[in-house]
Amino acid sequence: MRKRLVLWLILSALTMGCQVGASQPRAALYSYEVVEAYPHDPEAFTQGLVWHDGRLYESTGLYGRSSLREVDLEKGEILRMVELDADFFGEGLAILGDKIYQLTWREKKGFIYHLDSLELIGEFTYDTEGWGITTDGRQLIMSDGSHILYFLDPDTLQVVRKLEVRDGGVRVSRLNELEYVNGEIYANVWLSDYVAAIDPDTGRVKGWVDFSGLLDGELAEEYQVDVLNGIAYDAENERLFVTGKLWPALYEVRVKTVSTDRN
Repeated sequence: MRKRLVLWLILSALTMGCQVGASQPRAALYSYEVVEAYPHDPEAFTQGLVWHDGRLYESTGLYGRSSLREVDLEKGEILRMVELDADFFGEGLAILGDKIYQLTWREKKGFIYHLDSLELIGEFTYDTEGWGITTDGRQLIMSDGSHILYFLDPDTLQVVRKLEVRDGGVRVSRLNELEYVNGEIYANVWLSDYVAAIDPDTGRVKGWVDFSGLLDGELAEEYQVDVLNGIAYDAENERLFVTGKLWPALYEVRVKTVSTDRN
């Protein structure tokens, strides 16, 4: 009951009174258990995280510190890195085919890299801010910090569909880092420990994962950490990874049901 109340308060604050229909959140609630903890660069302002073909890729932000990285999961070490120009603030990251797509925040420009070489091979633009990006294997799916998700044609990089995200009629805004997991879009809500599991056809939030307390308390005190941000999924081995901005650890987690009551 307490978790549902906390979630409702968060949603009410995020939507700023934008409400349609239902008077309370109706999605199922989930918690987690930590399967494994891995080291993570505490200087990495994580904005995007992707697991692909046995490798971990990461996009980091902040002006003058933004990058695209290939990272060793077990050791947390940077294997390869491309630094962005100081005028760009790195954001979300997605891999589709043999290309890596990286967003920037307010610059309204994305970068395309060759997956094998990390060579910059193209750029694209968009009309909104760039926050998170993922793929369903056919299209790219992008967030801009609002309650809207944008589906992009990977060939033209043009928006082909917009999807409003709601929970029980309440608009869910501040959608940030995205990851496609078992037919659902996982989206963390900026400034919270909650990740929404979204139906890509309807925009309905089917569940909420509460990641409160994920970062070890002693580590949080030792390092100047920022918010939860960074979701990656290893589909082959069904492993879910979560981290945060400036976190010294990255976690493999298993989601557990707390409540399925949707009344």
